Amino acid sequence: MGDQERGGGGSGGRRGGKKRGGAKGSSKGRGKGGGRGPRRKDAPEPTRQRTISEPEGGWSDESFCLDKTFADLGLSDDILKAMDELGFKHPTKIQAELVPLALTEVDILGQAKTGTGKTAAFALPLLELIEPGDSMCAIILAPTRELAVQIKQDIEELAPHTGLSVCAIYGGQSINVQAEQLRKHPEIIVGTPGRVLDMIERGFLSLSQIEFAVLDEVDRMLDIGFRDDIRKILGKCPKDRQTIFVSATFTDEIEKLARKFMQDPVKLEVSSGALTVDLVKQGYVTVEPWDKRRMLAHVLTHEEPALTIVFCRMKRTVDSVVRYLERKGISAHAIHGDLTQSKRNSVMTKFRSGDLAVLVASDLASRGIDVEGITHVVNYDLPEDPDIYVHRIGRTARAGRNGHAWSLVTPAQGALLTDIELLVNAEIPAMKYPDFEARERPEDWKDEPTGGRPTYEVKGVKKEAKNRFAEEAPPAEKELSDAEKAEKFPGGVVPAKRPPRALRGKTRTRGR
Repeated sequence: MGDQERGGGGSGGRRGGKKRGGAKGSSKGRGKGGGRGPRRKDAPEPTRQRTISEPEGGWSDESFCLDKTFADLGLSDDILKAMDELGFKHPTKIQAELVPLALTEVDILGQAKTGTGKTAAFALPLLELIEPGDSMCAIILAPTRELAVQIKQDIEELAPHTGLSVCAIYGGQSINVQAEQLRKHPEIIVGTPGRVLDMIERGFLSLSQIEFAVLDEVDRMLDIGFRDDIRKILGKCPKDRQTIFVSATFTDEIEKLARKFMQDPVKLEVSSGALTVDLVKQGYVTVEPWDKRRMLAHVLTHEEPALTIVFCRMKRTVDSVVRYLERKGISAHAIHGDLTQSKRNSVMTKFRSGDLAVLVASDLASRGIDVEGITHVVNYDLPEDPDIYVHRIGRTARAGRNGHAWSLVTPAQGALLTDIELLVNAEIPAMKYPDFEARERPEDWKDEPTGGRPTYEVKGVKKEAKNRFAEEAPPAEKELSDAEKAEKFPGGVVPAKRPPRALRGKTRTRGR
């Protein structure tokens, strides 16, 4: 797995344990005896909230709970065997709390800091509750292709002794290849919303047997326009199901979605205080926009980070930065939405294996990169949405490791930096590079748009672009002289208004 997104556990729940590996009890799925049924009209709103207090022994660090082991959580022997093989003994906060709660089959809104093991927190209950042969009974939605692939790989690492199979469906890969995988009736399906709906419409996928629905990084899915797709997918699932939302941040829109598609969920928050992991050492550098590429190269060569992700707001900036770094002798690769899926897979494979040191990515990839050992995250462009900052820097300092997050901040972005500090509940210190020589503004430098309608140039004259929807006053009419009236209107009769009817372009012309 990319990080310690593996863990948690618990016992009990209405389904009981499993017979696999010597665990107790038998499994009965929802809708297969004793499901909870559709939500009552008088059911309470999802206001139950549970904030985790520090255990008596205290948390060992930002991530792990050393006073518990996976064996203490009552997981089945087949899962414990996989955990031992992976070398993990202690669960993280979110795993220690969410897993036993999920095994009681309640709906959950789970919030935890990025990089603290949310994937395993929802994956382990699925592996514990699902029996082999329960075809397509769990659906996990993710915002990006990379994250869908990563979740599939993580679950497969946890499930080698369970007899369960998992399938990933996402855009960019052959429909026929994924259809063949679905014909094998996997128990767990991981996918991006768009491709999931596509496979449903093509008749390759049915959600009629879904017992578990999980939305990972749900806030990001809403941010990038998956609202309607999520509603359609959840609407196609049986009401008698368990639904889990996990995210690093919560919004009013997520709460609204929960009220519609969840039954009296428990709100589990494991991120009191700062939203960012404390092991991330944050800092920012003030730099003029025309010096940003030079400053980035300066930082990368002077600090010598090991495995680094550089985040940019726009795809064209990603490509520009990669070309510049390569000219400076820094090996860098780009990843963004315009690349083919095979190219994206190739780049990520190289990055995971350590064959490339610097990955320059667009925000689309900020939730889909889960790579072990990332030491540094650089915000080349400060994100306009402070929430995105949280998810970007969450790519480092995962599973108890130390990490660094640096941001290049222009003088005009002081207020945005303050907004980010308020969100993460931490002061981000300034970083100084006295040996960096700043330049004067180049004569040919063009500022990037700061919002609103763009400007354009006509014959060297810069003008504001016209808003074609704006109300405009009609031009003032020119008063004609008597001679001009006589010449323009024979007979001297000047029209006082428009004619009652106009052709308005409806006359048929030749050649039509």
